[in-house]
Amino acid sequence: MAKRVGGLVEEALTRSVIGAFYKVYSTLGYGFLEHVYSLALERELIARGHRVAREVPVVIWYDNGPLTTQRVDMLVDDKLVVENKSTAILPAFAARQLYNYLRATDLEVGLLLHFGPKPKFYRLISTNHPRINPPNSPPPPNP
Repeated sequence: MAKRVGGLVEEALTRSVIGAFYKVYSTLGYGFLEHVYSLALERELIARGHRVAREVPVVIWYDNGPLTTQRVDMLVDDKLVVENKSTAILPAFAARQLYNYLRATDLEVGLLLHFGPKPKFYRLISTNHPRINPPNSPPPPNP
């Protein structure tokens, strides 16, 4: 279970990441590819003392067996999934994508960071969700 401070899941962590997001956006502005913002955000988060893993594989299970893996943009402090987008208009599927990443892990909180014409963030919570991946399960076979 994620630590709750002030009623929010991982409040201090998400506040720090959101602050880093706004610093990156105010420095770089709008118009770069997602990869550029991800690199800058990673650097900023490390400077703030966070552990950052990028392109983290998550195993997706189906019918009691591993089906495939997907990669989350970032995992911060092994507690927070971060999904970055840099499109002009945030795709409708982006929040669902992040929610499904949370469902595929033991994590409860994620941030969707939109480096669009105006910076926006969305905080998603998935508590008491039915876990779709069994714990301590092997990775799926390589195709």
